[in-house]
Amino acid sequence: MSDASDTAARVVENRIERYAYRRWAVILAGGNGSRLLPLTRRIAGDDRPKQFCVLVGSETLLQQTKRRVSQILPPYQTLIALTRAHEGFYAGEVADMPSSNLLIQPYNKGTAPAILYSLLRVREMDQEAIVSFFPSDHHIEDDEAFVASIESAFVEAASRPKSVVLLGIAPDNPEPQYGWIEPGPMLPSHTVGPIYRVSQFWEKPSPAFAEELMARGCLWNCFVMVGHVKAFLNLFDRTLPSLTNAFESIRQSFSTEAERGLLRGLYSRIREINFSSEVLSAHSHGSVYPCDLSVLRGNGLGWSDLGEPSRVFSVLRGKGVEPEHLLVSSGQPLSGSRAGGKASPRFVSSERVSGRRDARTLR
Repeated sequence: MSDASDTAARVVENRIERYAYRRWAVILAGGNGSRLLPLTRRIAGDDRPKQFCVLVGSETLLQQTKRRVSQILPPYQTLIALTRAHEGFYAGEVADMPSSNLLIQPYNKGTAPAILYSLLRVREMDQEAIVSFFPSDHHIEDDEAFVASIESAFVEAASRPKSVVLLGIAPDNPEPQYGWIEPGPMLPSHTVGPIYRVSQFWEKPSPAFAEELMARGCLWNCFVMVGHVKAFLNLFDRTLPSLTNAFESIRQSFSTEAERGLLRGLYSRIREINFSSEVLSAHSHGSVYPCDLSVLRGNGLGWSDLGEPSRVFSVLRGKGVEPEHLLVSSGQPLSGSRAGGKASPRFVSSERVSGRRDARTLR
């Protein structure tokens, strides 16, 4: 190795070591879960979003996410983004968290405001933070493999402080309802797995094009991301500067009594904004913005976003639970049931979470 290469390697190693204690996690739990509401309403008996519902196993999806993230970072370095309208559903689930770690949005205005608000709150605590984002409503079969992937993402993000690292899931079928990431050139890796520059995002392709994307080695976008707080904010500065300015205008109120009222006023004025379509996609290769995005390939994680009843049923079948065995006649079929449209699933577990029954007979 030349002297220049050796020096460069030492710089990277020192950077990785410096950022090892500046890691933060944000769990995104403010969504309404509208697509799965026909199923979750029958399970829980109310309109709680899916992240506060027991779908697989004995824990809610938020509880599963908290447990998974706790294997990566301690609770005091973990924030949860929530929506105030859901307080009756999440209060018991976050009672063990410091109130300062709960980012309560007055309204759900999409993923972009939730992520930007979280970033600015993290920046107030640590201007050199490496931040990871985790959706709270997904299923992951292999927690150990997932944790290893996130560790690799943190290392790669620390070595590239201007880039945001996305976790791409190796697909096992050409799912047209997922977002896809097309990897570009391979980048020098500081971990075991390969990492690539992002070439292109494809949102919900046609079934035929999804097959082509899978054949081309594209990956599912699971919306798990890791990057320096400044790298994330740079993405917003380029694509949504007015949104950034709006949040910056109330920054002085963060963690004060004035924050709640000012935040409510801000959210009442902004539109609903999707982070994938309006921020990430704008930074693809060939776009008007520089591509500061890379993707790490995640293999064998057993990931599903549980966004449709059919995916919930698929996960249950993978665990040896046949939804057909839990069907009762209702005359109101659910999408994804294979009972000929004459029945809908019935969950007979009576697990209680936070004092509520979260898995009830579906009638």
